[in-house]
Amino acid sequence: MLARRIPTILPPLSFEEAIETTKIHSVMGLVSAQQGMVSNRPFRAPHHTISDAGLIGGGSPPRPGEVSLAHHGVLFLDELPEFQRHVLAVLRQPLEDDRIVISRAAMSVAFPARFMLAAAMNPCLCGHFNSGVKECTCTPPQIQRYLAKISGPLLDRVDIHIDVPVVPYKDLARADGGEGSADIRERVTRARAIQLERFLGTRIYCNAQMTPKHLRKHCQFREECQRLLEHAITRLGLSARAYDRILKVSRTIADLEAQVEIQPRHVSEAIQYRSLDRNFWV
Repeated sequence: MLARRIPTILPPLSFEEAIETTKIHSVMGLVSAQQGMVSNRPFRAPHHTISDAGLIGGGSPPRPGEVSLAHHGVLFLDELPEFQRHVLAVLRQPLEDDRIVISRAAMSVAFPARFMLAAAMNPCLCGHFNSGVKECTCTPPQIQRYLAKISGPLLDRVDIHIDVPVVPYKDLARADGGEGSADIRERVTRARAIQLERFLGTRIYCNAQMTPKHLRKHCQFREECQRLLEHAITRLGLSARAYDRILKVSRTIADLEAQVEIQPRHVSEAIQYRSLDRNFWV
C-alpha cells in the first residue's frame, strides 16, 4: 500500500520524460489511441515468479521488460526473497547504468531503465522478528538464511533500507488520516527544483545520479559529519558503494529542508536508513 503511493508524491513527468516513457509503452502496445501520451509516472509490480527475460527484456527480436516499462517511474518487488536469485542479479546493471543491454547473435539492443526500485520483505520467515508485538518463532540461523537470499551487491545498490513497524490501532483509526500526498509532493517538487538548478547544464536531474566528481563538489561538510561517517563505516563495515549512497541521501535530506550545507543530523538520518547493513545480533 505504501509503495503504490510513491508515484503520487513524485514530481510530475517533464515533457522529455513523458516522450521517453510513451515510446517504451507504445512498443509494447500499452498506449491507446485515446490516451496519446503517458502523463503519469508508471508503477510496475511484477509477480515473484517472473523470469529474468520478463524483468529485463528479451525475445526475438528483443522487447523491453519490466525495468524499462518502469522507466521514469517505480518498479515494486513485493516479497523480495521469493524472487529467484539469478532474476534479482540482473537488476545490477540497470540500477548502476540506468539502461539494460540485451545482446543476441544478430543484434545488440539497449533499452532505457531509469527507475526507482522499491522492494518489500518480511524480517524473517514468520514475520515477527523484532516486532515487539508477537514472539518470533524463527531461530537465528533461519533468519540469517532468509536474509541471505538478498545478495550484498544488490543491497549496496539500494539507497534506503528501513524497518516498518506494526501500526497501532489508534493510528489506523485516526480521523485526520495524517499528511496528504499533495503536501508531500509539494516538498519533493521544491527539493527537485533545487537539484535541477544545482545540475543546470548537465544531463543530471537528481542527486541519485551524481557521479563521484559531483559528490566531492556538492557533498562537502564539516568535521563533525566526517566523524559520524567514519564511525558508521568502521562500526557497520559499510562498503564504498554504501558510503556514496549515504552522501546522496544526506544531500537530499538537506535539500528537503532547503539547507545549503549538509548538517550532522542529515548524515545521522541517512546512516539510519542502512538497517540491512547492520549486524542483527549486536
